Amino acid sequence: MTENVAFLGLGVMGYPIAGHLAEARYKVTVYNRTGGRARGWLREYGATGKGGHKAAETPREAALGADIVFACVGADKDVRSVTIGLEGAFSSIKEGAVFVDHTTTSAELAKELAIEAEKRGFGFVDAPLSGGQAGAVAGQLTVMAGGAEGAFGKVEGAIGCYAKMVRLLGPAGAGQTAKMVNQICIAGIVQGLSEALHFGLEAGLDMEAVVAVISNGAAQSWQMDNRAATMIRGEFDFGFAVDWMRKDLGIVLGEAERLGIDLPLTKLVDGFYAEVQALGGARQDTSSLIRRFRE
Repeated sequence: MTENVAFLGLGVMGYPIAGHLAEARYKVTVYNRTGGRARGWLREYGATGKGGHKAAETPREAALGADIVFACVGADKDVRSVTIGLEGAFSSIKEGAVFVDHTTTSAELAKELAIEAEKRGFGFVDAPLSGGQAGAVAGQLTVMAGGAEGAFGKVEGAIGCYAKMVRLLGPAGAGQTAKMVNQICIAGIVQGLSEALHFGLEAGLDMEAVVAVISNGAAQSWQMDNRAATMIRGEFDFGFAVDWMRKDLGIVLGEAERLGIDLPLTKLVDGFYAEVQALGGARQDTSSLIRRFRE
């Protein structure tokens, strides 16, 4: 088993994922832009498994000697910073290692970094995530991967420490493109659920009772099972934030434009999320889409 791994980015997803790797007896070196977060992670996981975990001051330092380097940061610019930027990890990754990017980015960036990694003698896998913070904490994420089969084979076992599903879907960029498909589906489902709940509430129905019934039929979805009750109560302070969804939908719409295709529902829902941002819901869960109807 690979023993030495690095993890760049200890946000709401990266922090628990790095923890699962530590608990699975990997030796983990962590890096976070704000060092306090990394020190907090060490206090929590430093005695886990084999120990030997440590924090690094830069991505370059974190990647030294690692067999796998994971990253889960914010956006394309952040990925560039921790990979090819000043003190980026690509300057120190050893030959034969693999870089795994769990950030949701453009497919073009994934392809660009895969080419750069190949030039430098190591592998690259784009592997965006689905399942949110709760999935990361529970180790039940879904991982959509793109890259060479050899590189994927080296990291599949480690990813399995925190994923219920991981699959290679094609060459570099395929994971990011699959994540775009995922976000298109979520946007449409949340909009439909918001309209349905609003309709039922205005009609005077006991919507918790209605959801209990229809969630056992064809209308059932993850969003209904996990968000309908809190949407009815107007609770949105958890999960995947509207700001991040708009970032992802921007990537989707940019790729659609490049492909020369129209995504009318995705455009519409992206605009609705802009309205939620204007209502002060930028950091609320994506289920806050219902606020457009209820306020």
